[in-house]
Amino acid sequence: MKKLMLVVSSLMMIGLMIGMFFYEKQRSSKPVTQKEKLEAQVKEMEQTGPEVLQPMAADEEISYTLQNDELSITYDNGETWTKVPINKGLLFQGEYNGNEQELIEHSYIINNKIAAFLYANISEGYQNKLLLKYSFDKGKTWEETVITDKIIGLRFRKVDFLNESFGYVIISGDRTMSFEASTVFLTHDGGSSWQETANSGVTRLISDGGFIDESTGFLSFGTINPEEPDVYVTEDGGETWTNAVFQIPDDYKRIFVTAEVPIKEGNHLAVLVNQGANGDYKGGKVKGKFLSDDNGKTWEFQQEVEPNE
Repeated sequence: MKKLMLVVSSLMMIGLMIGMFFYEKQRSSKPVTQKEKLEAQVKEMEQTGPEVLQPMAADEEISYTLQNDELSITYDNGETWTKVPINKGLLFQGEYNGNEQELIEHSYIINNKIAAFLYANISEGYQNKLLLKYSFDKGKTWEETVITDKIIGLRFRKVDFLNESFGYVIISGDRTMSFEASTVFLTHDGGSSWQETANSGVTRLISDGGFIDESTGFLSFGTINPEEPDVYVTEDGGETWTNAVFQIPDDYKRIFVTAEVPIKEGNHLAVLVNQGANGDYKGGKVKGKFLSDDNGKTWEFQQEVEPNE
């Protein structure tokens, strides 16, 4: 009888243990609810604290970050931050395939005089706007202006100010294969209002552009297999554009093909012409330096320039 009771007790214990095992397994495999996920995330944040913002340019006092899906700027190498009142997604509207972890090149300015950011509001069936958010007091107060409400798509974008009053914006859009429309806008009142310049008439893809003073500006075209520089210059603030002439030695033809933005150098202008995306001359990084004595209408080759120069 005792043996029978022992056997029965052992079977009951084994059954109880098996039941507990399956109960715990079923409990652990139970789907986690959204509420439980949020509670776990909050608990983790309380334990780890807020994410420390890191400047994109760690070695510079003035920089920005896109952490936490927000745009913030710093003027003291990350000691303090000021949030820019722009939805991060609007900074990348249009034709852009980057990782959105850093701002699009040339689409912003951050210096001691101005912080300015180009962005677009593009929605099918709605009025598409190109806007500029800017501050002249390091982000304490912000202004916003509509540069144009007639954009069709957006690929190339660039903004710059030469002084407190004069600035320019260059954009391109409505791309079809290797053709697109490019437009230049100028401001003479510090960004409050913008005027569209005359159109250059060129439908090639734009690669760069800029102004060196309030009258003289340049547009550089050709991004897909260019064979020579294709630059248009204005000397009257964008009222007219003419094709600049580059005198390229035979040894450098089809090598130096894409012009960058000219700069003033003494009593003449200088421009670097690179090899484009597919250049392989001396590793593809060497550029040609050209000089102009007639304000950018004609250019003569001066020398090769190494990348570190």
